Amino acid sequence: MPAAESLLSFAAASFVLLIIPGPAVLYIVNRSMSDGRSVALASVAGLELGNLTHAVAATAGLSAVIAASATAFGVIKWAGAVYLVGVGLSTLVRRPDAVSLSVDHLPRRKAFSQGVIVNVLNPKVALFFLSYLPQFVDESRGPAWSQVLTLGVVFVVIGSVTDSTWAITTSGLRDMLLRGRSLAFVQRWVSGSVFVALGVLAARAHRVT
Repeated sequence: MPAAESLLSFAAASFVLLIIPGPAVLYIVNRSMSDGRSVALASVAGLELGNLTHAVAATAGLSAVIAASATAFGVIKWAGAVYLVGVGLSTLVRRPDAVSLSVDHLPRRKAFSQGVIVNVLNPKVALFFLSYLPQFVDESRGPAWSQVLTLGVVFVVIGSVTDSTWAITTSGLRDMLLRGRSLAFVQRWVSGSVFVALGVLAARAHRVT
């Protein structure tokens, strides 16, 4: 178990990192504006399960394998990029009458699984956990693996709070778009473009050697 001082420092640093808008926040806001609050929260749950998966992988040493192997890094990177671009293109080519103005038109289960895939297939998240968590490990406090896992769980808990806040606060924009009859445009063109952009960002990820 990490020392209380280390946990507090880790929690504070993680909070600052998590409230800064990044690809995950962009994905959440996109889902919130396009599909509503409950779908966005389902996406958040999926993203955090993905984070927990990476925390466990870091604990088990799998993240180190990804960092050390150009092949493993490339496979994960391109799988994630292809998936994101595919989702984006399928959204962009939908017929206008296929765009739903109803709340929760995207099943929450699908939003959850999509969130998991988006995070798990992002090697930059794996490298982040591998480089970030060990900084707060104190070997005198017990096995390193238990401390890394504890820190990972704390990160996921904080991330759940901050990401859910983004989902809830931006869901009100959906109502404004609906009243202004702009929701169909956002659901098709903005949402699709965001996914393609996230895919391009994933493809541009580089392994640190």
